[in-house]
Amino acid sequence: MRTLRVLLVLLALAFCAYSVIDQWDATTRAFREMSWATLAGSLAVGVAGLFVWMLGWRTFLSGLGSPLSMRAAFRISAISQLGKYVPGKVWALVTQIEMAREHKVPAERSFGSTLLAVASSTACGLAVAAVTLPLTSAAAREKYWWLFPLAPVMLAALHPKIVTWCLGTMLRLIRRPPLEHPVSLGVTLRAIGWTLLGWALFGVHTWLLCVAVGGDGAGLPFLATGAYALAFVAGFLVFIAPGGIGAREAALTVVLTPVLPAGAPVVVAIASRVVLTVADLLNAGAALLLGRGPAARAGGGTAPGPGEPGNEPARDALVRGTPQTKEGP
Repeated sequence: MRTLRVLLVLLALAFCAYSVIDQWDATTRAFREMSWATLAGSLAVGVAGLFVWMLGWRTFLSGLGSPLSMRAAFRISAISQLGKYVPGKVWALVTQIEMAREHKVPAERSFGSTLLAVASSTACGLAVAAVTLPLTSAAAREKYWWLFPLAPVMLAALHPKIVTWCLGTMLRLIRRPPLEHPVSLGVTLRAIGWTLLGWALFGVHTWLLCVAVGGDGAGLPFLATGAYALAFVAGFLVFIAPGGIGAREAALTVVLTPVLPAGAPVVVAIASRVVLTVADLLNAGAALLLGRGPAARAGGGTAPGPGEPGNEPARDALVRGTPQTKEGP
């Protein structure tokens, strides 16, 4: 798994480099139109947004019975997220499951927590877009109206009873044991809170870029937040595109075009893509530098007592035929 993980990281880096090089002229032109202070602020907020979303995933995992220390959760999340830059949506999930197994997290728990984190970010993103855009963007109403009615449906689907039934059905279909600790309403609400905070931070990230190219107005922060949320969901729905490239920029440009100077929406879309790619790479680099010290090997911050739920040794992996390994220092 260590070898496969290194290959996945190298492949993800190759796709990241390609996405930047492919738009190199547009990227350099976009950055010339913005101050370094603005780009640095946008990058810092983007890194904070990714970290907050990691906390949402960690909350779900803990609620399913496998608490992890902050260090271990950050390392697993930051490295596995590079998988989203590889075409297809499964690489981040597979890497996250296998890395969590090294901390004695059963595969069904990491599988369930990752699906819940993805579902909550998508549902909350649609909700944020549905609240902010219909009143601020005629372009969004005309082109993406069909996405807005999905928001309440997806939010309702996050109810613990529905989640428990759905995950139980999926685990039965792939011949896995059921979850021992169904997620509670309190855990779901805390995770949703972290997810919404993440969306607010990504909104600030987009708003800073919009202001840098001449955007203004009292409603711009709300429009920028909704625009990025809608663009993210649109990019996620394009299964093949690595990181939603193309679809995300198209949606962001459509929504921002009426409120920004001519040509500026494309600049914002390209700058956002590059800045958030750098944020992912910084997180992954920090996670690799952390290594796996004693705190990471310990798993959760507090070891469960006798008879209490904790991180039991994983049963057969969801990805069959993959041996368990130990990661070096």
